[in-house]
Amino acid sequence: EVQLQASGGGLVQAGGSLRLSCIASGFTFDGHTISWFRQAPGKEREGIASIQTTDGSIFYEDSVRGRFTISSDSTKNTVYLQMDSLQVEDTAVYYCAARDPVGVLWKMVPLYDYWGQGTQVTVSS
Repeated sequence: EVQLQASGGGLVQAGGSLRLSCIASGFTFDGHTISWFRQAPGKEREGIASIQTTDGSIFYEDSVRGRFTISSDSTKNTVYLQMDSLQVEDTAVYYCAARDPVGVLWKMVPLYDYWGQGTQVTVSS
């Protein structure tokens, strides 16, 4: 059974940092696209960062580029999202997701086969 487990969320003040982790079981991240999405109350789920482990391609949504960093550790079968300079607008439930390599279509929610359970990130002013 494939499971993705997202963790690392919490409450942080604006300007602070958090690091999210996504660990897979029953599945290897090698050779796939792994992405982070977030969903704020009343809003659609949006893609914010993605890494394609086949060629190392990395993509970011404009609002997080330069503040967030996605990385992977194949030895731990884990993908990270380092979030710096957090803003109140970053408050959301964050999800990791995985599928076969998808390249520039990484933001399309319906394309993903596997999802983590979500971790809450709350940024206070």
